[in-house]
Amino acid sequence: MTEDHAADDRARAESRADRLFALYPAAALAALVPIGAVTPLFPVELGVATFALGTLAVGMAHGAVDHLVPLRAAPGVSLRRSIAAVSVAYAVLGGAVVAAFFVAPVAAFAGFVALTWLHWGQGDVAALAVAGVEHLPTSAERWLALVVRGGLPMGVPLLSHPDEYRLVAEWVVGLFLVEPGAAAAAVEPLLVPAARLAVGGVVIAATLSSVGLGYARVRGGASRRGWLRDVGEVAVLWAWFLLAAPVFAIGVYFALWHALRHIGRLVLVDPEAVTALEGGDGRRSLARFARDAAPLTLGGFAALVGVGLAVPAGVAAPGDLLAASLVGIAALTLPHVVVTAWLDRQQGVWRPGAA
Repeated sequence: MTEDHAADDRARAESRADRLFALYPAAALAALVPIGAVTPLFPVELGVATFALGTLAVGMAHGAVDHLVPLRAAPGVSLRRSIAAVSVAYAVLGGAVVAAFFVAPVAAFAGFVALTWLHWGQGDVAALAVAGVEHLPTSAERWLALVVRGGLPMGVPLLSHPDEYRLVAEWVVGLFLVEPGAAAAAVEPLLVPAARLAVGGVVIAATLSSVGLGYARVRGGASRRGWLRDVGEVAVLWAWFLLAAPVFAIGVYFALWHALRHIGRLVLVDPEAVTALEGGDGRRSLARFARDAAPLTLGGFAALVGVGLAVPAGVAAPGDLLAASLVGIAALTLPHVVVTAWLDRQQGVWRPGAA
């Protein structure tokens, strides 16, 4: 009976975390679609300011508890070992990313886009797993969902707003290729119409395939509710990234969607935060996360400042600020993806039924 009560308490905590960190933010993004639709009429600086605000408010914090993930998600891992392993990963992998931008900025930028595609899809599939959806019962179907969920923020703006996408690419590469016109010429092969159409085709085909396979699972007995949720979220993301200006769209999505979902997942590996959620105290669980994340959030901003000071072109305009921030975020993203992949493995996200 005690085990039954514990399972019920855990289910309540997961349900509350899902509502607070996934469902409510998704509804908020849906409500913002009409606002996003008019943002292409405004200067790109609006998007830069939005991105900066979202990063300050939530985005940077969502990876700032990585050093505690091994401690909380696996038995027998000490605090010292947890911090040491994650610190080494951040130092080595983050340093390698920054070095890659100095050596081959175009390839590094393309790699960052691909890595973000992977990671944002990874985060959404994990959120669906926490929600207990039944229409993604195999690893292959979850990987297809990853292609869809990561491709919407990374691929759709390339299809719908190529000029702003190109501008951001030129800003980033221009931090390292300072000769006039060098950045524009360097990024051109990445943004030719054939490449744009290929990316768009992949995202469209993956969306239709994922939705269709999910519906087949529902016809076979899987819960319709989980499939409808998946389809509804995909529809919101399609509308958002088709209509909103890319920098603005990414800034809002990063803070309101991706970061909050990951925070909800991390709350569920903190026993004290879970206890708070079981009692209906979402505020206390979030306060614990904020306390744990505060020191390394500040450290992350210090890393961004360091990148801004190191780049050859310097940081003198809003576009330069965004570009330097993206390079710094790229350096933090690779080790963050490694930690998240380790957590995925511990929780059996890609091996349904194995956790």
